[in-house]
Amino acid sequence: MSSELHYDDESIDFLARMWGPGYMSPGGPDEVDRIVSGIDLAGATVLDIGSGAGGPAVDLVRRHDVGRVIGVDVEAPGRARAQAHVDEVGLADRIELQLVAPGPFPFPDASFDVVFSKDSIVHVPDKAALAAEVMRVLRPGGWFVASDWLIAHDDEPSPEMQDYLAKEDLGFGMASPERYRHALTEAGFVDVELRNRNEWYRIQARAELARLVGPERPQFEALTSVEEIADQIATWTAMVVVVDRGEHCPHHLRACKPER
Repeated sequence: MSSELHYDDESIDFLARMWGPGYMSPGGPDEVDRIVSGIDLAGATVLDIGSGAGGPAVDLVRRHDVGRVIGVDVEAPGRARAQAHVDEVGLADRIELQLVAPGPFPFPDASFDVVFSKDSIVHVPDKAALAAEVMRVLRPGGWFVASDWLIAHDDEPSPEMQDYLAKEDLGFGMASPERYRHALTEAGFVDVELRNRNEWYRIQARAELARLVGPERPQFEALTSVEEIADQIATWTAMVVVVDRGEHCPHHLRACKPER
């Protein structure tokens, strides 16, 4: 992940109002359920890449009986907010949160049963290096399960996409489904599956924009500022365009490390 700070306390507050306490991307606990659907997590040791404000880690334990989650993030504000959330719900004995530097994970080989991530690896430009690291820290037979923000192709982004990315200004390193599939396959994963979530988010994005411009707008402005919410409305408006055309295509990702 980039070492540049993208999420300060104010932006975390904004995202929590938009997507729920502890969440910095859409879908909340139900989306976590969908990401890990069919994977037996009971008692598992899970690495949460880009653990953000801690909501997914908490719900992995509360809703899926994960034995232990180690969450890693490169940004201190999110890590502090996540720790407060974990402490508040009384799960500090099962969730450990670490502030790490960008680069290889600080864990031995074969440390985790599952590697999870919710909409954060978009900040990692080198998908091949990421896939290799995930493979390294997974135990044989372990699963990588994630969601992420993807672009439909690896060509030059359309002018509309470039406009959206400039307004978003979050250091996104978007890649296509094909590039993700290639990175995971080259790393040695099997049963690689990518599921396009564009149709789902097309509805969600419009609902989010409606909240920003509707009766909730003063509450959002109170968390940040009138100017910031105006900027967010411009960002969401630009995003709806590229989501509607399918160029911006959130995906679920899944891949298994072979037993041998």
